[in-house]
Amino acid sequence: MHYYQHHIGDFIKATARLTDGQSMAYLRLLWMYYDSEKPLKPDSKVLAFQIGSTIEETELLLESFFWLAENGWHHTRCDEEIAEYRAFLAKKSNAGKASAERRKSKSSTDDEQVFNGRSTTEQLTTNQEPITNNQKKTVATKVARPELVSSQVWEDWLSIRRAKKLPLTDTAWTQILAEIDKSGHTVDVVIKECCLRGWAAFKVAWLKENPISATPAQAFAGDI
Repeated sequence: MHYYQHHIGDFIKATARLTDGQSMAYLRLLWMYYDSEKPLKPDSKVLAFQIGSTIEETELLLESFFWLAENGWHHTRCDEEIAEYRAFLAKKSNAGKASAERRKSKSSTDDEQVFNGRSTTEQLTTNQEPITNNQKKTVATKVARPELVSSQVWEDWLSIRRAKKLPLTDTAWTQILAEIDKSGHTVDVVIKECCLRGWAAFKVAWLKENPISATPAQAFAGDI
């Protein structure tokens, strides 16, 4: 202990009949007790040397304010103060460990949430095939490939959209389907034509000057 509560009133009352030298010797005994946090050695000769007092006066102080046990000279007030100090340290240590556990637990939870969030957004759609070493990694899309459109044509068109940083969202695909309906062509014909012309989207107005020459039947036959 590097600090203890010195009760001045109690000390003055207890040492009222002591000389200044005896009071100083008694204080030094208390300081040794608090500093070591254990009873004083049962050797009055060594203690007298350590506090700079006589053996006789040291023994008188020990017998007046301390009580002797197997492990040394005890002081009731010192034992109580040391016990409270150790309890305070233990409580503080437990609080620190609990706080560290809470931070660790929170960090693990946050990492798990981030991992789960990434896992969800990075899941592939059911229409995509497993990636092998010889295949390029594709970006998942919310829109499933139409049955009439071949896998190669669909991936080529998605590549065009990715190059132009245009993710295929449900909203974008709905608008494109509406334009395809207006054109009078099937989805496979239009998407293939978009690949040939490098279009990432489709509007009927774009066919006004350069219409699609293939009929739906011709386009479908070409994909076989």
